Amino acid sequence: MITFANGHALGYDDAGTGIPVLFLHGFPHNRSLWSAQLGALAAPARTISMDLRGFGESAPGTPCTVDAYADDAVTLLDQLGIERAVVVGLSMGGYATLALWRRHPSRVRALVLCDTRAGADSDATRAARREMQALAKAEGCTAVANQLLDGMVGRTTRLKNPELADALHRMMALAPLLGVVGALDAMMARPDSTPTLGTIDVPTLIVVGEEDVLTPVKEARAMHLAIAGSRLEVIAGAGHVSNVERPATFNHVLSEFLISLTAQ
Repeated sequence: MITFANGHALGYDDAGTGIPVLFLHGFPHNRSLWSAQLGALAAPARTISMDLRGFGESAPGTPCTVDAYADDAVTLLDQLGIERAVVVGLSMGGYATLALWRRHPSRVRALVLCDTRAGADSDATRAARREMQALAKAEGCTAVANQLLDGMVGRTTRLKNPELADALHRMMALAPLLGVVGALDAMMARPDSTPTLGTIDVPTLIVVGEEDVLTPVKEARAMHLAIAGSRLEVIAGAGHVSNVERPATFNHVLSEFLISLTAQ
């Protein structure tokens, strides 16, 4: 489905009924990253996934910042008549999720931070992102996908499920150039959200793949320690896209969390 948010087209899917759950994808993905979650959770849930601006069916927009991603998400909730949602963000989507909490805390029922980190980019990481922008402009997004793939999935997936790795490579290779360049700008410019963690007072689940080398377990543990009452789940045999690599385990963990919310 397509709607319009903050002056540009926004692609999204909406399935099921129950507690609203909004999914925000990582870089350089699109909303199909969450296909194994939409309508497949054991808990009664209205599952909504959206393409961040510049990806999938969402048009690029300016400014391209994590705050703009968060504002687009809230506009979509407004259009769907949803007052509060469980917001699930993976990697770059986690950055947008933290921005959404910082900017619109009243719209958040609970948080799920997946394979992400709170800190801002280091100087070395910003330099690497600028190099990736140059690569994308010179050689296209297939070259970006080639560079990212080994870090995107865990070693177990690469060895035992190469078809999944190939499918993820295709998704990344098809990412629009403007979306990729804009997202790299957004990630380079995002603020340090570490101070924000102490303000989170809604139920929070932190999920990380045991084999995640991009945002490793130590990052997840640091967020867990900083967010009072949070729950940490480490998924064995998964890398950076734990929801795709181990969907049954991920869905079980997320469903248990949602059930605990409805029981409160």
